[in-house]
Order: sequence, then C-alpha cells, then structure tokens
Amino acid sequence: MCNLKGKSFLTLKDFNKNEIEYLLDLAKELKEEKYKGKIDKKLKYKNIALLFEKESLRTRCSFEIAAYDEGANVTYINSSSSHIGKKESIKDTARVLGRLYDGIEYRGYSQDTVETLSKYSKVPVWNGLTDEDHPTQVLADFLTIKEHLKKPLNEVNFVYIGDGRNNVANALMIGASKIGMNFKIISPKSLFPKKELANECRENSEKSGAKIIITENVNAVKNADILYTDAWVSMGESESIWKERINMLLPYQINMKLIEKCKNNNVKFMHCLPAFHNLETKVGEELYKKFKLKELEVTEEVFESKYSIVFDEAENRMHTIKAVMVATLY
Repeated sequence: MCNLKGKSFLTLKDFNKNEIEYLLDLAKELKEEKYKGKIDKKLKYKNIALLFEKESLRTRCSFEIAAYDEGANVTYINSSSSHIGKKESIKDTARVLGRLYDGIEYRGYSQDTVETLSKYSKVPVWNGLTDEDHPTQVLADFLTIKEHLKKPLNEVNFVYIGDGRNNVANALMIGASKIGMNFKIISPKSLFPKKELANECRENSEKSGAKIIITENVNAVKNADILYTDAWVSMGESESIWKERINMLLPYQINMKLIEKCKNNNVKFMHCLPAFHNLETKVGEELYKKFKLKELEVTEEVFESKYSIVFDEAENRMHTIKAVMVATLY
C-alpha cells in the first residue's frame, strides 16, 4: 500500500517505482470491480473540475466516466466557457477552484500551468496532457502491456518510433526509466528528445535497472515486444512543417515490413490515438490532397491487424485515471 492521498499527478517524475506499481495494481482492481458490477463509490460527494484548453475524446470521457462510476460530480470547463488566462490568471483560478472542488484535471498547453494549478489550489491536480508530458497515457499503456504480455514490465522490450521528442515519447521514457523497462526511441536525430530529459531518465535507470536507448537506426526494432507510435503532425502547424516532418518520418512508418523486422510473432502495436491510418477523417483527406499519402505513422494493415491492441489501450485510460483519482482523493 502507498499513501498518495492529497498528492497531485503532474508527471511520473514525481513518483517512484512502488507508487507507479501501486497505481497499476489499483487500476486492475477497479477494472475488475467495474466488470463485476460491484463499484464501491469511493468518491461519493466529491466534486471535480475538468479544465480543457485542448479538445479531447479519450481524456474527457475517461475522467467523466471514472468520476461518475465512483460517485463524484464533475464540471467541464473549456477555454470558451471561462475567464482562465484572459480575465483571470492561473494563480487566481487555482485559488478559486481549490475552494470549490476536491480535485482538478487540466488538459492544455504548458506544463507550467498544471504546476501552478497544483501549487495554488491546494487540492490534487491531475495532468490530462500538456505539450511536455502525458502521464495518464503512460499508466494506461503500462496496464495494457501487463494484460497482454505475461511477463514483468522490467523484462519488456519497448520501442517507440517516430517523433521522439513529443509529449507521449517524453512521458513513456520517464515511466520506463522509473519502472525498469528496456526502452528505445527510434527517430531522426533532429527529433530526439531533449538532452536534459534523456540524461534525467538515464539517471533514473541506474536505480531501476532500465535500459534507455535513443537511435536513428530502424533496425533497432529487432526483438521488440511493443511497437509504439504517435501522430506526426498537428493541425496547428504550418503546411511547410507538415511537408518537412512527413518526409523525414516516412522511413519510420509502422508497416508490415517493420513488424517483420521485430522478429517477434507476438509483438504488439500501440498508439495513443487518434491515428492517421486511412482516409476516413477530414484530416486524413486533407493530408491526402496535399501529399498523396493514404496512411501516415501506421498503415491500415497494421492498425487493423492481430498485432494491434490500441482499443484495449484506449479503454484502460479510464481505469488508470480512476485509479489516480481514487488514490489521491480517497
């Protein structure tokens, strides 16, 4: 047992191996309760604020369902329905919400914002995503791996391929370094993670036994148990960046040839979603018109294959988020 009551969940940098394992075990327990239809309503009479500067499907639904399951009330607040950052500073917002709510979720841009909310609200604050980090995603990923690979996390060979310096890659490297996982980032050198973060994770790995490798070599996928990627482009970026980024990352696309390079028939494909794997979205259509590519970071063949566990991963966002709220509020 770990006592995390009252603690914010801003980054896995703030948690040790035992605490991360405790959250994963709690998520497994709460998932089993839900499947059995026997939920204890551990958060009854709690009130939770959900602050969203960025749109969301999985994060919003996961927090809302997790809260409702456990008996809490939620208030959804987006950038157009509040004064946050316009008429009211983050400090002032934090102090107001801290008087009204038992916990606050934030999904937005700056890691500084979620840190400020935690500092001034005096209630647990949970990071639903920032430009630098995505810790709730990592818990869901680790729970999914535990369910599909019947071996300890510290024996898993995890490969992240693509844009190696985005928030998901950062968060996964932090989590792997804490839990003792063998972790590789494969990306173009210009998209390697920041040296400061890589060095911090390597320091963590000296304690946990993790192996952190960052390389350009696509052949380093050999013996991967997990092959993971994320979207290459954002609709907020200019078209000139899209073209450069896509051309740079096409050799790092997850396709069946890459799956074969793993030399592991049981390798699993993971993606935090949404994924650009066909033309069934407006973004996919727009990218096709500009670049004549039907698929980007992963092919349809892989996404819909036996290797893909992306929807188990998506469901587990809710169970692990529930664990975070219960552990820090109950």
